[in-house]
Amino acid sequence: MKVVVIYDIDLSWNSFEISSARSSALELCRALRKEGIEAVSEELNNSELGEVLDRYVPDDTLLFNLCETLPGIPESESRVVRTIQERGFSFTGNMPDVIDLSYDKQQVKEVLASYGIKTPYGEILTPEETEGWGLFPAIVKPSREHCSLTISEDSVVYDTVALRKQIAVVSNKLKQPALVEDFIDGREFHVSVWCNGKPEMLPPAEMDFSFFGEARDRLCTYDSKFIPGSKHYEMIETLLPAPLDEAEMKTMEELVIAAWRGLGCRDYARFDLRLRDQQFYLLDFNPNNDISIDTSFAMAAEIHGYSYEAMARKIVTMAANRHPEVANAPWR
Repeated sequence: MKVVVIYDIDLSWNSFEISSARSSALELCRALRKEGIEAVSEELNNSELGEVLDRYVPDDTLLFNLCETLPGIPESESRVVRTIQERGFSFTGNMPDVIDLSYDKQQVKEVLASYGIKTPYGEILTPEETEGWGLFPAIVKPSREHCSLTISEDSVVYDTVALRKQIAVVSNKLKQPALVEDFIDGREFHVSVWCNGKPEMLPPAEMDFSFFGEARDRLCTYDSKFIPGSKHYEMIETLLPAPLDEAEMKTMEELVIAAWRGLGCRDYARFDLRLRDQQFYLLDFNPNNDISIDTSFAMAAEIHGYSYEAMARKIVTMAANRHPEVANAPWR
C-alpha cells in the first residue's frame, strides 16, 4: 500500500508560492517515509488530473490530497475531490459538498446560525447598494474564495465611498460578488480540529496584532500568508497555545466542535474566530487547510504531542480506515 501526495501548482504563481507548495509536498513525503510508509509525490500543473490518477490503482493506493484547485480553473477544489472519488480512491480530507459549502460564505453563515453559532453580520452588496449599509468599520471580502485574496488594509473601510471602491476591487479582480461584514476588531484565533469519530480541538493559535495600532491593520492579509518581507508577514506573531482562560477555552471548544459537526467536516479543518466583548464570532472555516510543517495546524499538533511525522501518519490512518484493503494494515 502506497500513499501518493498529490498537490497543485499554477505556473502563474510567484516563485515563492511555487517553491512553498513543492517543498511542503516533499516534506510531507519525507515525514511519511520516516513512519515506514511508502510515499511518492505527484505535481498537478495542468487540469488533466485523470492522467495523474491513471498511473495508480485504487486497490493499493491512498491519496493524500493537497490540491486546492485544478490549475487554470477557478473554484475547482471540489472537482479535484469528485474526480478522485469517481476513480475509486480512498483519500484524505473533506468531501466535495463540504468544500463547495466553504466557498459559499453566505450559506455558511446560514448553516452556522441554525446551530446557534455567531458570525459577523454581513450582506452581499454591489457598489450600487452601498447607500443602505451603515455599519462601520466594515470589511469587504470575496464571497466565494479562500487564501485571503484581495484582503489588505484597504479591505477595512470606514465610510460609503471607501466601501463602494473596495467592492469594485473584489468584483473586478475576482469576478465574483463581495461580502460586506461588520468588522470584528478583536483577538483572532486559528483553531484546528481533526479526527473522524469524535472530533478533537487542537491547541488554538492566536494571531497577535500588538504591533499594529490601526484597526484596519489588525487582520490577516494576503501579504501575511504569501509575501515574505511584507509588514504583515513579518510583524504578526503567532501565540500558541493562545492565552485563554479555562472558561474561554471551553466556550471555544464547544463552538468549533458544533461547527465541525454542523458543517459536515471530516479528517481535518481550521476555524477562524474573533473575540469581541466576550463573544466569539466564527469568521470562516477552511476544510483541507494548509498542514505544512510551519503552519498553525502542524505546530498545534506538535504541542498536543504529535511530531510532524506522527501528525502525517494520523491523517493517513483516517483515510486508511475508509479503505477496505488496509483497515488492518500493520503500520496503522
